[in-house]
Amino acid sequence: MSDDEQDPMEAVSRQAAEIDDPAWPALLQYLQTARGFDFQGYKPNTLGRRIRKRVGAIGIRSFAAYQDYLEVHQEEFDILFNTILINVTGFFRDPPAWEAVRALALPAIAGGNADRPVRVWSAGCASGEEAYTIAMLLAEYLGVDAYRERVKIYATDLDEDALDTARHAAYTPHQVAGMPADMLERYFESVNGTYVFRSDLRRQVIFGGHDLINDAPISRIDLLVCRNTLMYFNAETQAKVLARFQFALNEGGFLLLGRSETLMNYGGAFTPVDMKWRLSRKVTKGSARSGRGGTLVADPEAGSPGAVLAHFAAQHASPVAQLVVNPEGDVVLLNDRLRALFHLLESDVGRPLRDLGVSHRPIELRSLIERAQIEARPISVQGVEWAEPGGELRYFDVHLAPLVGPDRQPVGTAVAFAEVTAYLRLQRELEQAHQGLESAYEELQSSNVELQSTNEELETTNEALQSTVEELETTNEELQSTNEEMETMNEELQSTNEELHTINDELRRRSDQLDGANAFFFSVLASLRSGVAVLDRELRVLAWNPQAEELWGIRTDETVGQHFLGLDIGLPVDRLRPALKAVLGPESAAHQVILDATNRRGRAIRCEVRVSPLAGAGDPPRGVILLMDEVATSN
Repeated sequence: MSDDEQDPMEAVSRQAAEIDDPAWPALLQYLQTARGFDFQGYKPNTLGRRIRKRVGAIGIRSFAAYQDYLEVHQEEFDILFNTILINVTGFFRDPPAWEAVRALALPAIAGGNADRPVRVWSAGCASGEEAYTIAMLLAEYLGVDAYRERVKIYATDLDEDALDTARHAAYTPHQVAGMPADMLERYFESVNGTYVFRSDLRRQVIFGGHDLINDAPISRIDLLVCRNTLMYFNAETQAKVLARFQFALNEGGFLLLGRSETLMNYGGAFTPVDMKWRLSRKVTKGSARSGRGGTLVADPEAGSPGAVLAHFAAQHASPVAQLVVNPEGDVVLLNDRLRALFHLLESDVGRPLRDLGVSHRPIELRSLIERAQIEARPISVQGVEWAEPGGELRYFDVHLAPLVGPDRQPVGTAVAFAEVTAYLRLQRELEQAHQGLESAYEELQSSNVELQSTNEELETTNEALQSTVEELETTNEELQSTNEEMETMNEELQSTNEELHTINDELRRRSDQLDGANAFFFSVLASLRSGVAVLDRELRVLAWNPQAEELWGIRTDETVGQHFLGLDIGLPVDRLRPALKAVLGPESAAHQVILDATNRRGRAIRCEVRVSPLAGAGDPPRGVILLMDEVATSN
């Protein structure tokens, strides 16, 4: 059974065994160290299958050997990443999903206030078709002028080659084949056989590199499109990315995922809008956002001004670094310890948290704050590592607690950084001491066991010798059986070799026949006194004889494969269009046309063109034959 025919369960078991290869985590660590790509969050079987595909393509048999190959051949990184990052996309892929966006999402995010900007994020945009699909939808909905004034589309991906293609916005006829013809005409320009998206609308689409797992999300987004990207991540990474998506979206913003992706484990933050096509909306917190400047004192009316000042002074003097933000994300308190630790100023109080470095170093605070507000419970993150500018590593336990006022309404979130560096160091030293004691105890115990084992081994040696004799006899029988199997395999290989020889001979005979037929065909064309052009049904040139070269001055290798009506020759080929259309029509009637032309020497001539169908085994014709002759003119 070949690898392609093996049982699926066996294939899965084999893949799992390969992922357990000790060289596998070393290869992933090398990719992260050498190029900064962290693939730890990807599903191991999927990632392993993509890397195995590339490893097999260059004939390497192990992950360890492939790592050695990468160290020598730096250009291999780009090829490997193109293999891993599967760029499958298209214009208006899954049209019903885009119809759901047009009908359900666009009125909510683009309707109403005509001055309100519309911000869209296409995450995992690949070569840009999806981003330009969004641009066309919004241009259709708003009108081109309003689109240019109001819309910003951010399109991101890890693959720099794909982003370069997206920035050029030039696509082949095959890539635009599924687009509605009217939209193709309105939004694309045909340039040298490619279709280029309109430059005046392309300015609103901004492409950039972005890592969904490690980079901070783009904020204040109305529509976030991330289709068939999350399915490559494991469950833990999916939850992390979805938390960032929730933070990125405005209240009531829309999220569009791929058909195989769901929000089953994150349903509290999103509500389905069109479940079949995975269109969801961020849950609005409503009263959770109180007015700006709301006090964070539990009951300011109950205490005197002196008590309030004492309350804030105690917070500032606390040895634990603390900050407090109100529901709008503005900092209302930075105590002395936190300012000293993270190099902040008193003037930073009142600024949005997102503008401060502490919002994402040493940990992404904004998504945690939003989670604490939504779940209305304290959240703790243990052992957060932070490297000071001098390079020293420090560790903190980060605690977040939602704050409520006397009416039980949310009024902000308190964040505390409790330093546990000394505790962790002592804990590690204690663990090392315990390990040393356990090792010494295990060595003593092992010595006793070894003494006892030696006596038992001496007693069993005689039994082992007798058993060895029996095993040798069994082995001899097995060797005999193996020899028979090898002989059988040798016969099978010989039979296969003979079959291959037979097939090879047949292929050689047919190749000779084909060469003879081609030689006969070209000799017939060369023998004709007329210029001959043979076209297929799409009017692309299949054959061009020497007389045609002599008549028009264009060689065979310059014409074959080109569209006949696009040839730059002295014959006005566009006037042959009606005759060509008639010959390829139902009646397949031959036509004769006489045209004024200019031969290869630049002399004006009269040219007679006879257009006949290229007959096939049945209808319709397989193409067109044109016979071109110079007609003598009377003076």
